[in-house]
Amino acid sequence: MTEPDTSNAPVAGWPSGVVLPAKHSWPVVVRAGAVVLRPLTKHDASAWDQLRASNLRWTYEWDATLPPDASQRPAPYRAWLRRMNAQARAEYSLPWALAVDEGWPDQPAPASRTRLIGQVTVANILKGSARSGVIGYWIDEHYAGRGLVPAAVALACDYCWQVMRLHRIEICIRPENAPSLRVVEKLGFREEGLRPRFLHINGDWRDHRVFALNRDEVRGGLLNRLFPDGQLPSIGRVGWL
Repeated sequence: MTEPDTSNAPVAGWPSGVVLPAKHSWPVVVRAGAVVLRPLTKHDASAWDQLRASNLRWTYEWDATLPPDASQRPAPYRAWLRRMNAQARAEYSLPWALAVDEGWPDQPAPASRTRLIGQVTVANILKGSARSGVIGYWIDEHYAGRGLVPAAVALACDYCWQVMRLHRIEICIRPENAPSLRVVEKLGFREEGLRPRFLHINGDWRDHRVFALNRDEVRGGLLNRLFPDGQLPSIGRVGWL
């Protein structure tokens, strides 16, 4: 794997501490203050397995599952990672680790030393006349409710709009998933309707509410909408970590 591109994109009006590349390539690291989206690596295997196991009670109700008649079976971490990276290189998805840099801004850490706390994935990326993607996410229960997921989703959206030049970002959420519904509410996603029995989740086909935003609806970027004062998340701010 090549080294991720972590260069700053010179986009006027973004707060100091937002790190985005000037053009898209995978692997890539992006940052909004202490919130870091970076590629998962083979060195994350142990931490990933521990995180998934310790959060099973917290995530199982929302985890995607394979229907009984599916021919594939869940893959071990390294096989899954190879498949995710192949899809990312083909620009079908952006399978980011959600990590936090506990030293930012005083002693920012390299991406490889940030703490893994979850995942943000942009999937089903379409080019051509659609230019769209679908975002999914989960976070360690210990870090939930601290504003990290909204910041990470805003960062992923701004990358997709400003760097990949996508037009539409969609998020699909089960009606019962109150924490995820708060994320799209905080970010100002518009609700478009209900998809009955849309995805196989926790052992059955589940209804999902559909939310979306187009690039021209957030001309200043979603990070600027979320942080109008320009104060990005850090350990030192009240309410963060």
